[in-house]
Amino acid sequence: MEAVVPYLPQLLEGLRTTAILTAVGLALALALSFAAGLARVAGPRPVRALALVYGEAFRGSSLLVQMFWIYFALPAFGIHLGAFAAGVLTLGLNVGAYGAEVVRGAVLAVPRGQREAGIALGFTRLQRLRRIVVPQALPRMIPPLGNLAIELLKGTALVSLITIHDLTFRAQLIRSATLETGAVFGIVLLLYLLLSLVLTGGVRAVERWAGARYGVPRHAG
Repeated sequence: MEAVVPYLPQLLEGLRTTAILTAVGLALALALSFAAGLARVAGPRPVRALALVYGEAFRGSSLLVQMFWIYFALPAFGIHLGAFAAGVLTLGLNVGAYGAEVVRGAVLAVPRGQREAGIALGFTRLQRLRRIVVPQALPRMIPPLGNLAIELLKGTALVSLITIHDLTFRAQLIRSATLETGAVFGIVLLLYLLLSLVLTGGVRAVERWAGARYGVPRHAG
């Protein structure tokens, strides 16, 4: 363990990189979740088809293969992304595809009578979504989206394979230098757990806010 202590600043720098990857990737994933999820239920037919293809493609293939393809294969088509951009894009696209299904399911769970009431009031489709459907669906979305945030955090470990100096990458370097496998990865486990607890606390805070603001619907369909 003593051999690892001088390398702790490097691990903390890796932790910082992992936290940034998680935050940026999560922001992209949430944007894609709402865009694709709402497109599936309220978009015109071509947009619904595009959202369906996106979801099936990224949910049906490996995150690691997606990352390798975006980082190593896209340059063959003239698209060159840095390692950080490729990592964030892959994480956001992958988790966003799962999140789109969460959003779609929550929206469809809003009682049909609520949507019909909006029609009776003369609301447009967009107004019904914004004023009636999404506020009732939001409390349903938050717990599963929180779980996906944790999955995204864990998925950041794969970016070490495309040369990003995240927590896992630096742990591998330190393990090679010190041969202290147990100590190094024991610390790394605790650091990932710390980030996970921070994410979980944030999700619970948002869940309480949404419950207080919008309430949790009593009926699911």
